[in-house]
Amino acid sequence: METLEALESRVRAYSRSFPAIFSRARGSIMLTEDGRKVVDFLCGAGTLNYGHNNHRLKAAIADYLASDAVIHGLDMATPAKLEFMETFNSLILRRRDLQYRFQFTGPTGANAIEAAIKLSRKVTGRQNIISFTNGYHGMSLGAIAASGNRYYRTASGVALSGVTFMPYDGYLGPDVDAAEYLQKLLRDESSGLDRPAAILLETVQGEGGINVARKEWLQSIQTIATNAGALFIVDDIQMGCGRTGDFFSFEFAELSPDIVVLSKSLSGYGLPLSMLLIKEECDAWQPGEHTGTFRGNNLALVSATAALDLYWRDDIFAQGVQRTGEVMRHRLEAIATQYGNRFSVRGRGMALGFDCEKPELAATTARKAFEKGLIVERCGPVDQVIKFLPALTIDSETLNDGLEIFEHSLDEALKQTRPS
Repeated sequence: METLEALESRVRAYSRSFPAIFSRARGSIMLTEDGRKVVDFLCGAGTLNYGHNNHRLKAAIADYLASDAVIHGLDMATPAKLEFMETFNSLILRRRDLQYRFQFTGPTGANAIEAAIKLSRKVTGRQNIISFTNGYHGMSLGAIAASGNRYYRTASGVALSGVTFMPYDGYLGPDVDAAEYLQKLLRDESSGLDRPAAILLETVQGEGGINVARKEWLQSIQTIATNAGALFIVDDIQMGCGRTGDFFSFEFAELSPDIVVLSKSLSGYGLPLSMLLIKEECDAWQPGEHTGTFRGNNLALVSATAALDLYWRDDIFAQGVQRTGEVMRHRLEAIATQYGNRFSVRGRGMALGFDCEKPELAATTARKAFEKGLIVERCGPVDQVIKFLPALTIDSETLNDGLEIFEHSLDEALKQTRPS
């Protein structure tokens, strides 16, 4: 750790929260260099939905590497790319009666968000993007302009423009319909709200605090976008690829976004891969208008195809995610009940948040959890929510071990932070 202090930038974050050198990982367990076992409920911030070093995905990668096939090929055609698109189209899109073109962007989710914003402005000839309170879409300038967190926005060092923020579902309280508020502003010629090129949202806000939008609200926002002549963009970077139970987080609301943004667990193995799904009528790009040296990583496409073949040929895996999510929710709600419902639990599928109300309590709980052998991340406007993103493939024993560590850690943190 002294080497990190001496050589790595102060910008590092996770190595501060989890001060250890991690040497190996398999499934939902990480091993530190000194031999300590740690249950991972962070999973690469949602990048490892199928666990660390999934052996069947690793086998596909190893076979591809051994064949001397193309690893880097810009956006040239390769068998790996064609197989991925055909498999994704067959297993994911057609089964859901969805039709999209694929755009492989640079390797990060933020780059895919940048592409989605640029494309929506090109299609509509407008500039304004409507985003939502507590939303998070990445760290590059266009993506951070559409993100709400003041800490991250300030770090950009420039004026962030071109985005108007509207209240997310529930932000103004249970008695105010935030969709009606947006509708009123768009209809009023004197509201000051510029006509949008796109409306961009997460169906479950991850970094914003595991805030869950209702089906009716999401459907209303999609209708508002359509009526306003704006593209409807769903950021499914963290909540897609099965995290909420369905492959796409918007399936439960029967949405049909104009653009879907995917990254994180898309490759299935932690390899960088990002893409847009674009409705054909919105694919207004001219060749090369949005490029990147590392778009369409072939090795990542191979592992992504293997993940689709392994987990998404039927509904069995998704049903298992939903069942495990219910087990997690009931356990977390039982923990909250022990303290007189002082705390709240929210989320969908296997993306859950435990709202500690006070950031210092959440920080102490997370620190104690790591000391006891559990990695959990914090989120929310002031990091007051503990986020649970275990691997979708986690076994029940490891899941229970992690939840038990969290329960003990919360209890100790409460005793430590309780006023004397």
